Formats: sequence, structure tokens, C-alpha cells
Amino acid sequence: MDTDRGEPVLQVRDLRKSFGALEVLQGIDLELRPGDVLALIGPSGSGKSTLIRCMNMLEAPSRGEVLFHGRPVCTSFKGRGQRVGTGELRRRVGMVFQHFHLFPHRTVLQNVTQGPIVVLGEAPAQAEARARALLERVGLLDKCNAYPNHLSGGQKQRVAIARALAMNPEVLLLDEITSALDPELVGEVLAVIRDLASQGMTMILVTHEMGFAADVASRVVFMEAGRVVESGPPEDVLVKPRTERLQAFLARHLR
Repeated sequence: MDTDRGEPVLQVRDLRKSFGALEVLQGIDLELRPGDVLALIGPSGSGKSTLIRCMNMLEAPSRGEVLFHGRPVCTSFKGRGQRVGTGELRRRVGMVFQHFHLFPHRTVLQNVTQGPIVVLGEAPAQAEARARALLERVGLLDKCNAYPNHLSGGQKQRVAIARALAMNPEVLLLDEITSALDPELVGEVLAVIRDLASQGMTMILVTHEMGFAADVASRVVFMEAGRVVESGPPEDVLVKPRTERLQAFLARHLR
């Protein structure tokens, strides 16, 4: 791992998550440093989406801890100053979901400006100027007055990315953002992520796009049954897998 990239921005230590008797995460240790692009891969049900939802505290861990800049994240005000509240974490760690979650009754521009105005307290003119710049960046400035139901799936996902970026996050979590798209629309969304990676955005990407992970990720983590099985640079994990489980997984996805 590159030790010149500073201290970890986001970490999990012995992270565990159970839903009733089902233990979905079984002691995950992971860290993300500035500029890292970490690709989470693995079969369905391996705990990838649950892991990043815990990292953004959309799911509360059953055990273990999440740290932001070395400070534990908590859900109460106890120990304020030494700890990070969930509100602060979510303002600084953005998330883009598989199914967009856009407000259907608001225009594209309103979807992107809502968070900065309501949560960050930005002046509407400032929020709108930034939103227009972000929509231009993702190739959708001409759609700023359209409503989500008039957009393709790829366009909706690009709006969702612009909305997350409007909060000026330090980290972006992307949860299988191409899996709900028609194959011909995947490329336009991945192009935006590739551009963000080239600009140094710190990201965790849950994906089934192995070629994209090889191209963009600085590190790949293979999960199965709630555990990390292999982790390392893409040229090791994706080209020279050590375990039979990862070899079988890649054989299916690269076939």
C-alpha cells in the first residue's frame, strides 16, 4: 500500500453486521486513504453493499467500529469532539445508489441543489451555479429543467452522481451503480467514474464490471460470505488470484 498518501480517511475495524441470526459481515478490517479507488467484488450476498452502507452508517454495525480521519463514528452526542456524528459523516462521505433515488417531483437542477441548500445552508444562487457546473461535467446541463421520468437510466445515474458531488464529499461510495442499467447505458456512467478517478476522487466502488475495476481501481477487495478473501492491486487480485474461490469467480465473470 502506498504510504505516501496520508493517514486513512475512512476505516473499519473488526466490523460485524447481523440481521437476526444471519451474520452478513464477519469481522472486516479495511482502510481507505486519500486518492484510493477501491473496488469491492464478490458474489451476490457476500456483504459488499452492507459493508459500504455500514461505512456511511446507513446500517449500524452490530460490532466493531467505523473511523473517519481516525475518529470513531457514533450515533449519539456522547464524547463529542473525540467522535464523529452520523450527520457529519454523511455530509463528508457521499453515496450513490443502484436505483438512483432521485426526487421524481423535482427537476434535475432541483435534485442537485437541494442538499447544498437544505443541509449545507448554501445560498440558492451559489448552489445553482455549482449544480450547473457539475451537470456540465457529467454531460447533462441541457437536461437541467427536465424531470427524472424523462431521463434514461444512464442519465438518472449521472444526475445522482452530480447530486452526491454537490455536497463536496471527501469520499464517494458507489453501490453497484451500473447493475440496474441496460448494457448500452453502462459506458456513459463508467466514463464519469473514470473521470473522477483521474481527478483524484477517493472512492469505494461495488461492481461486477471486472474490466472497469482493473482499469480504474488502485486496490481490489474480493469478498465472500461476509469476509475479505483477497485484497491487493488489480494486477495481482484480478490477474494472479491466489484462492480457488476467486479463480472460480473470475472465470464466471470473465467468460
